Amino acid sequence: MNKSILYPTFFISLLIVACSTSTHKSEKSGTDEPESNPVVYESDDLVIQQLSGHVYRHISFLNTVDFGRVECNGMVVVHNKEVLIFDSPASLKGSAELIDFLANRKNYTIVGVVPTHFHDDCVGGLEKFYEEQTPSFTSKRTLALLQAKGKDIRKNSYEFSDSLNLEVGGKEVHIRYFGEGHTSDNVIGYFPEDEVIFGGCLIKAIGASKGNLEDASINAWSETVRLLKQHYPQAKIVIPGHGKPGGPELLDYTIQLFEVN
Repeated sequence: MNKSILYPTFFISLLIVACSTSTHKSEKSGTDEPESNPVVYESDDLVIQQLSGHVYRHISFLNTVDFGRVECNGMVVVHNKEVLIFDSPASLKGSAELIDFLANRKNYTIVGVVPTHFHDDCVGGLEKFYEEQTPSFTSKRTLALLQAKGKDIRKNSYEFSDSLNLEVGGKEVHIRYFGEGHTSDNVIGYFPEDEVIFGGCLIKAIGASKGNLEDASINAWSETVRLLKQHYPQAKIVIPGHGKPGGPELLDYTIQLFEVN
């Protein structure tokens, strides 16, 4: 642990003033992020942004034919030096950087990674976690869909059916399946301590299009999100699979976007 360094009071005051008025411009997103949600790490393959006292958004990048280079969100929950990650970065390089930042630079213990569905933006960098002996907590639906694609990760996974509660540094984290939407297997993460939902690709950012519907259950999507909203009415922060996080308005936007008339 580094020893504390004492600075003159006037110097600290200057730092506080400077920080309160500064913003961080991400070259990846083209958006200005307020200092209240600081970017704590940034490279060409990975961005890590703090959203609350214990929750971070990791942003990686997936090259697609239909949508070009796409930003992909994941969630990192940190408490008492333990970490649970929702979705791997989309690439092995992004996953290596996330592991290095958390385990080596911050000296945190990564207790597991949770793929929220079977697409590459959730599991593209999963193998890097297995190289580090990090277990995944994966729904049986996701495991079956991955196996059908020729990617069997059962030997490295703890399986669950519809729901699972895990502990991170003594605090509970929820993993829940509410129904079909973006895919038939999409699960969400919820951290009650900070009242944060990670919706993954089940949830759309404000203004987003319907996106990739290749494996979607369009008729069920709105009802699934409605059930999620009813289950966690106290949620304050909602992280979508792609795009800017927000509040419960992201749930309402997604419900309306896929409402069946």
